[in-house]
Amino acid sequence: MGKKSELLIPAERIERAILLIRGEKVLLDRDLAELYGVETRVLVQSVKRNLRRFPADFMFQLSKEEFEDWRSQFVMSNPGSKMGVRRRPYAFTEQGVAMLSSVLHSDRAIDVNIAIMRAFVRLRDMLASHADLARRLDELERKYDQQFAVVFQAIRELMKPPTAKPNEIGYHTLVEQK
Repeated sequence: MGKKSELLIPAERIERAILLIRGEKVLLDRDLAELYGVETRVLVQSVKRNLRRFPADFMFQLSKEEFEDWRSQFVMSNPGSKMGVRRRPYAFTEQGVAMLSSVLHSDRAIDVNIAIMRAFVRLRDMLASHADLARRLDELERKYDQQFAVVFQAIRELMKPPTAKPNEIGYHTLVEQK
């Protein structure tokens, strides 16, 4: 447990790396490799040696279109640089990240996985609280729409043009009398 204090990865760092792709919350191989302190190719090799552990709902490779779209959002690839991303990354769902701990054998991998699982739980809790807030807002709107229906109806009645000419009160000019 002494190493845990050395490893402390800010939850915000992990949460920023979680992306929504194909309707799934995922972490890309390059971000996971950075968190685990290994090269991306080492992480991918470990996964490929254990492909049976990573069905399609645990991990998938970005399509060419997804990759180009993702890459166009960042200044990522520079052909002259080793830092450029030239291959389609793998995306790992929460279950895929959990499975990574069975193929990456290090204390750091265990600690990182725990931190990532906690980040996914926090994200799920935040989304649930936002959904609850949206539901409550809808309920309030429906409640107040019903309560104010009478007020709106009264306003509409006041806005209607008069149907009959009201009794006239006041003086008439000489022109009107002719």
